[in-house]
Amino acid sequence: QVQLVESGGGSVRPGGSLALSCVGSGDSLSTTCMGWFRQAPGKERERVIIAYTGTTNTFFAAESVSGRFDMSRNNAKNTLQLEMNRLKPEDTAMYYCAAVARNTACYSAKCCWSLSISAYNTWGQGTQVTVSS
Repeated sequence: QVQLVESGGGSVRPGGSLALSCVGSGDSLSTTCMGWFRQAPGKERERVIIAYTGTTNTFFAAESVSGRFDMSRNNAKNTLQLEMNRLKPEDTAMYYCAAVARNTACYSAKCCWSLSISAYNTWGQGTQVTVSS
């Protein structure tokens, strides 16, 4: 069984940066879909940036964050980092790390991006990011 724990949220002014971290424990996350999602008040949860952990440096990002957000991971340590730059007020949300435990469906970042959010069966508790002046 996999458990995910996020950290690093907080408040920042528009244009600022924040880094989030996700640490996984339990089963290996070296060949699965894993990434970041967010949910703002009154809105549906949405994909932010997702990778297939079996390949290197390949991920898909939402158009709204492309060029501003970056993701890196360390499979040996089961960690996932999200670097958020040039933050905007509309980035304000609860951010979640999620993964597909016991993945047998996808072997590429493109496939992982196409999965329904409900296919991600393991979630962290979330960390709040607030962007406000």
